[in-house]
Amino acid sequence: MPKPLPSLSVHTQRVGAWLQQHSRRLSAAFVVVLAGFAAAAFGVAPLLPDPADTPQRVVVDTVAPSGIAAQLEALADHDLQLWRSDLTRGTDTPDSLLRRLGIADAEASAMLRNDPLARRLLDGRAGKLVQVLVDSNGSLQELVARYGAPESAKREPQFTRLTVTRKVGGGWQSRTDVLPLVGQVRLASGTIRSSLFAATDEARIPDPVAVQMAEIFAADIDFHRELRKGDTFSVVYEALTADGEPVTWAPSTGRVLSAEFVNNGKAHHALWYTDATGRGAYFGFDGQSKRRAFLASPMEFSRITSGFAMRMHPILQTMRAHRGVDYGAPAGTPVRSVGDGVVEFAGWQNGYGNVVKIQHGKNRSTLYAHLSRIDVRKGQSVEQGQHVGAVGSTGWATGPHLHFEFQVNGQHVDPLQIAKASETVTIDGPARNQFAELSRSAQAQLQLAGTMIGGRVQPE
Repeated sequence: MPKPLPSLSVHTQRVGAWLQQHSRRLSAAFVVVLAGFAAAAFGVAPLLPDPADTPQRVVVDTVAPSGIAAQLEALADHDLQLWRSDLTRGTDTPDSLLRRLGIADAEASAMLRNDPLARRLLDGRAGKLVQVLVDSNGSLQELVARYGAPESAKREPQFTRLTVTRKVGGGWQSRTDVLPLVGQVRLASGTIRSSLFAATDEARIPDPVAVQMAEIFAADIDFHRELRKGDTFSVVYEALTADGEPVTWAPSTGRVLSAEFVNNGKAHHALWYTDATGRGAYFGFDGQSKRRAFLASPMEFSRITSGFAMRMHPILQTMRAHRGVDYGAPAGTPVRSVGDGVVEFAGWQNGYGNVVKIQHGKNRSTLYAHLSRIDVRKGQSVEQGQHVGAVGSTGWATGPHLHFEFQVNGQHVDPLQIAKASETVTIDGPARNQFAELSRSAQAQLQLAGTMIGGRVQPE
């Protein structure tokens, strides 16, 4: 009968006893094995070649350049073409435009006079952007002009591209395309030295952007009386381009996206924000709307010729209280309602000439006098910014201007103080977080735009 095999526990005990008895021998053997590996490693390294012993060789090859004569001959055989550009002027003729572009081409001049599409180049408003391709003989090969699209096509900002090309076999081919203007975000900044428009011109900022800034901050800054030398501004705005080229016709710019104006050491900020319903408005970084119940001025930008104070009446030549504000502006300049309301009166009123009076509720009303025309009727509802007439000199007036009055409970008040005191809207609720994120991004952009000027005031 075979003997039973020892159990696993018995084997484990025997192996443990053997390891304990020979532990010193095993440790020594392990060290010897490691030393062998190290010796092998140190033995292999010296077998690699030394980079310093690698042979080096210098290769010299002579290159003979072509002769100057051959190069000049090749250049003469090259068909040279040049692109030139300019803007059309109100006094331009086909000959004068081409001459200014360096083109002496009677055939091209005749084409601009006779081609039905090409004739549009000098029709209408000046300032069309013209680019021409000219060959080495000064002959026109291609003309591309970009200008405003017809009013009927302006569902969105668009432009017209006129293309005239010389055909290979002779003659010309012309066509027009109506294409969308593409917006590009631009950053700019400047410092007030004399006036807002002088500063924006110096910073190469388009006039429409300057007008928008004056509108945005009108309730915070009286640009007629509070502007200071050394005030600074930074702006991020959308410029509209046609085929990548900046346009010069209206609208030459899109919307101001964000702006900062530092007036007398105090920083004012504005950010264009669109809510969930798609309606947009300007807000300060604190979430408070820049849109007040009443605009600061009944015209986009003009100069005050007579304020709310005692004055010498220009016709009666006696000291009398001036119960409104007079704005000097050319005849025909649009006049707008400073707030929502209903037209209470529209017609002739003695020395005021053509007058529009608007009731705004809460016992508040405004009056617009000396208008050259009236664009609203009694009982009509009007919105803030809607045109109600145009500047004129009707009634007792020594020249074209707008007389503007503001009444509260039948009492005349200074219109320039109404906008600052009128109600505002604040962003609340879930939109607050989204607006805060947009504000941080806008502040970073304005900080970048402002690197071109000196010290800045940090947002409060």
